[in-house]
This record gives sequence, structure tokens and C-alpha cells, in this order.
Amino acid sequence: MKKPRPGRYSLGIAVDWFFFVFAGVAAVWLAFLSFTESFKVGWWGIVFAIAFWGLLAYLVLPRLHRILTAIYVPDYFIGRARTSDGLLGDPVNLAFLGDRAEIERAMDEAAWTRADPVTLASSWRIVTSTLARRSYHQAPVSPLFLFGRQQDFAYQQEVDGNPAQRHHVRFWRCPEGWLLPGGRRVDWVAAGTFDTSVGLSLFTLQITHRIDADTDVERDHIVATVTAADPRVSVDVIKDFSTGYHARNGGGDSIRTDGDLPIIDVRALAEVTR
Repeated sequence: MKKPRPGRYSLGIAVDWFFFVFAGVAAVWLAFLSFTESFKVGWWGIVFAIAFWGLLAYLVLPRLHRILTAIYVPDYFIGRARTSDGLLGDPVNLAFLGDRAEIERAMDEAAWTRADPVTLASSWRIVTSTLARRSYHQAPVSPLFLFGRQQDFAYQQEVDGNPAQRHHVRFWRCPEGWLLPGGRRVDWVAAGTFDTSVGLSLFTLQITHRIDADTDVERDHIVATVTAADPRVSVDVIKDFSTGYHARNGGGDSIRTDGDLPIIDVRALAEVTR
């Protein structure tokens, strides 16, 4: 007699999903109450309206996106990073061969600046720098996720001393033994985009950087700056790595790409030990 197969879902998972969904419903209800009560308090309604926006943008909509994306967004590599809310983010449009020190050396030589980690202090500094149009070359970039974790590090180039506009690229170390679709081995993958301004996210209404739609231009800019800085850096392009497409990133910005994937080899930059 065959033993019954164990169920896919345990009691613990069911309880976890209950509270996951309950938190989303509670957040929606709290935002609804804040919105309706704002009409009963006169001029104080402005304060309540701001509070409603804060609840909606930073609690309700992110919670709803986490619930929905946990259901319908694939949890495997499809050439897109994900936001902390689970939304599909920027396209993965670069790959690297080499270790972290070699990549950092290549980026430093190409006049890129390492981005600060996201902290309360760095977040406040980028807000004040953007409002005052004051340079902040090490301004942090928001976390995007790949392989179940946020980027290992990021680099950027500020434009005209304005932190609202910048070239930037995030890097993720590939898991041990992981291969690109098609079987090619690389050590790192990266996502490069260009920030054009500061605005509101179309999907969450949060304050965020808006990006230029033509992500291939930024991809090619990164390749050009790194290879021009050191002739030892070589590039091999996988043509049509993905189908060329038009889509939107996690902030609701349009993105388009031809689907090519340059693989940048920086292993020649390894320090020679004596």
C-alpha cells in the first residue's frame, strides 16, 4: 500500500500566510480610516492628508504588492531585479568575470564612485542634497534584490553636481555553480540605469528616482567607460540574451532594451603578488 504523500503546506506556512494577508488588510483599513477622518477636522485635514499619503505609500501599497507578487512573480532568474516590495525592477543588463577587488579597481579607474550604504544618515543627506542641488558623489542607491538578497555593492557617476541625476550600476555576486540561461558561467551580474530626476513611484507613490527609459544607453556607457580606462579589460557580448522588450520597472518608469548582454572580463586587473 502506497504511503500518502505529505502535503505541500504545513500548519506553520498556513499561519504565516494568514498573518501576512491580515497585515495587508489591516493596513488598508487603517489608511481608509485616516482618509475618511481627514474630512472632519478642518484645516487639520491637511496634516491628516499627508499622514494618509504616508500610510498609503509606505505601508499599504507595499504590503499589497508583497502579497500579490509573492503569488504571481516568478522566484527564479528572468533577467530582472526585484524591489523590496517584490515588484520587477531594473533589467540585468551586464555580467562580469573576475573578483570583487578587480571590479572595484576597474570602476575606480573609470572614474566611478562607490555608493554609500543606505542608512538614516545617508538617506537624509541625499534628500537635503537633492533639495539644495548640492553634490553628493557617494549618494546611496535603493536596494534591489536578486538571488534572494540585495545588491552587494553599487557604483555611480553624478551629473553636474546634482544628486538627482546620475549614472549608477548595482552588482550581485552569482551563487556558487550558477549559470546564465544557456549555460554560460559568470561571476557577477549587474543592472545599470540612469537617474533623470526625483519623483513619485507610479506603483507605490513613494519618493524615488526616475530612470531613463533607454537602459541600453546606460549599459553601453558603463562598458565604454570601463574599457576606455584600461585596455586590459575585454568584452564579449551575448546577442539576444533576452528578447528585446518594453516594460516598466518597480517605480513605474518605462524601460526598453534590445536584450543583448555584455560580459566584461576584468580578471587581467588582478594584483600581482611579489
